[in-house]
Amino acid sequence: MSLSVRRRRLLLWTALAGGFLFVNFHRTATAVLADSLARTFDATGSQLGLLHSSFFYIYAALQLPAGLVVDRYGPRWVGAAGLAVLSAGVLWFARSDTLLVAFLARAVVGLGGSVCYIATLRFCANWFRPDEYATMTGYTVAAAGAGGILATTPLALAIDRVGWRLAILATGVVTAVVAVAVAGAVRDTPSDAGYDDVGVGVGVAVADEDTASLSDIVANTRTVLREAETWLMGLLLFLVLGVNFTVLGLWGVPFVADTYGVSVARASTYLLVGNVGFVLGSPAIGALSDRTGRRTELIVATAVVFALSYGVLVTVPPLPVVGAALFCALLANGGVSLVFTVGKERHEPAVAGTVTGVINSLGYVGAATLPTVMGAVLDAYWTGEVINGARVYTVAGYRVAFGIATAAALLAVVAGLWLHRREAQVAGPSTPAVGDG
Repeated sequence: MSLSVRRRRLLLWTALAGGFLFVNFHRTATAVLADSLARTFDATGSQLGLLHSSFFYIYAALQLPAGLVVDRYGPRWVGAAGLAVLSAGVLWFARSDTLLVAFLARAVVGLGGSVCYIATLRFCANWFRPDEYATMTGYTVAAAGAGGILATTPLALAIDRVGWRLAILATGVVTAVVAVAVAGAVRDTPSDAGYDDVGVGVGVAVADEDTASLSDIVANTRTVLREAETWLMGLLLFLVLGVNFTVLGLWGVPFVADTYGVSVARASTYLLVGNVGFVLGSPAIGALSDRTGRRTELIVATAVVFALSYGVLVTVPPLPVVGAALFCALLANGGVSLVFTVGKERHEPAVAGTVTGVINSLGYVGAATLPTVMGAVLDAYWTGEVINGARVYTVAGYRVAFGIATAAALLAVVAGLWLHRREAQVAGPSTPAVGDG
């Protein structure tokens, strides 16, 4: 592969990954925004959970359709359109004056963001070799982690300086610029960019095969949904993404601020530490998986780390331990994200977006469900105390909430072991054909 192709594909991936960075920024920003939103809309814990989840309701519902659309029309225009819609939703959310309007605006953000991850992975399948795919998936998730970092202390400081509305409004403008960059620069396949496919070893770049027919899409979807492995991978994501995005995206900052009596800005630094684990874990574990060829073994190992991390948080440990536990819990995302590689390797290249969409949708059903559940638990343990217009929740409530998270994590370990056993029973991994990726 020539140096020019390597540089070009990395630049194009950077544009798509930059868009996905802002997707994760907005799906996790409510942790820092929680105090401001509670005061602005006079919201309870359950209402904040519902507001946070509004992103994930539409996001989860559209993962399968998003996979089908990306398989059919390619990552360039689907990714650009998604980012444009996301930007419009962000601008609307920043100007919302009621809880209902904020709920609807955040749902629009989820609508636009729903296609970005799958579009980026489809681009990676088209432009990178099969033995590079897990690594690039890891880097893509790391981009999301970078967005999560921006949604912690940097966002808290911006809110202190200019207020939450203007801070969020600015991110909508930047996202619109990224959407234009994706539309103008990204190409779906190397052949679309004027490169030869022979010897490049990338994706589904043959001109006549870069999109699937409607009948093929229907058949592929049936195949994916019939497999028990699909549901096991989806369950893993339901539990891990559901818990991590509930804590990272909503209740982590209030937990630290309420329990340890620190400011929102300082509490956000512990979520920042968790996001560093998010950034580091995915590329490191993805690269390790590509180097060793181990997939399900790493999934199980990181699920165990995930369970231990939330088990520690149930004890309400000293603050430095909280940071370390969140770091490990988010690091575990890198291992569990290998389910996307497992799913891809079980199917032909044309199904890449479909299988990703199916298992991803199940993951975000968890992210839509658990915030409201934990919010209801915290409301049940609320003593009636309000500080600066925001409810203050009890340590006992947080213990119960993290107990639920730990139980979910233990179930994720079981699902990982079951998936590993089923994969180990296969006579041997299918060898991807030339052009797979």
